[in-house]
Amino acid sequence: MASMVLSKIQPTNHKIWKPANYTRLATKHRSICCTNVTPWDPPPVTYALKDDTTKGEFLTASTTFFETLNSDQTKSAESLTTNAKQVSKLGYIRWPMWIVGPLVLLATGMVPTLWLPVSSIFLGPNIASLLSLTGLDCIFNLGASLFLLMADACSRPNSAGQDPCLSHPPFTYRFWNMVATVSGFILPLAMLLGSEKGLFQPQLPPISFAILLGPYLLLLAVQMLTEMLTWHWESPVWLVTPVVYETYRVLQLMRGLKLGAELSAPAWTLHVIRGLVCWWVLVLGVQVMRVAWYVGFTAQLHQKTSLNASEVETASS
Repeated sequence: MASMVLSKIQPTNHKIWKPANYTRLATKHRSICCTNVTPWDPPPVTYALKDDTTKGEFLTASTTFFETLNSDQTKSAESLTTNAKQVSKLGYIRWPMWIVGPLVLLATGMVPTLWLPVSSIFLGPNIASLLSLTGLDCIFNLGASLFLLMADACSRPNSAGQDPCLSHPPFTYRFWNMVATVSGFILPLAMLLGSEKGLFQPQLPPISFAILLGPYLLLLAVQMLTEMLTWHWESPVWLVTPVVYETYRVLQLMRGLKLGAELSAPAWTLHVIRGLVCWWVLVLGVQVMRVAWYVGFTAQLHQKTSLNASEVETASS
């Protein structure tokens, strides 16, 4: 804002006053600082957030343009990448297990029982024949163990971030499995006790009983131990374990029928072995139905969880 100042000349003589011949104009520029807004100026536009969780700090950024990464963050990122690479490598390794596992089970269990002649194994009612038959069953047990380990490895999640799949069998399943296993123990032992007491005639010698049903009882005990371990470890193979062992048990008892003719075993012994074959075929059918039931049960559970998740999403939206 400019202001004009008019100056006049005062003469030295105070008696006579004469106006000045000229007039000097002096201008001074003065600045005025005003904080009040005039009524005709528009008010400033302000923006306010409804949910102000930043406490007035909107779109805050760091002072430095390039941010440095922490060493812990880089290490964690490197570990995640290495874990992802390892998981991808394990995924490639798991694919051959789908073929190698059944082939191992076939080579160790079915091939010796179906194609190996009985005359090359059975040399008579002696200890050598018993050890030969037990060796065949031990070979199958090794193959079954490898198969179950491969099946457990294939059931694990592919990504490293996911938790391992733990499956806990229900109490009724474990109870009826134990009932079937104990029943398979009781019937041969009752047959041996009745033969020793003279209830069954003619009597069956102990060595003949050991050759016919000794490997059967040994593998039945191994199956019980394997099932208890899978229940304790909560491995998903607990549903497959009895199917594997019971399928071989049927072939094992059919081999016992052939050996009964070689040993000239009594007729009641062969009838007991046929009854055991029927019993384990029945139990095997129940086990297969349990597999179908478990698949349907898990499908229903997955459907319920998906419906609950969709309901939660709609409610939140």
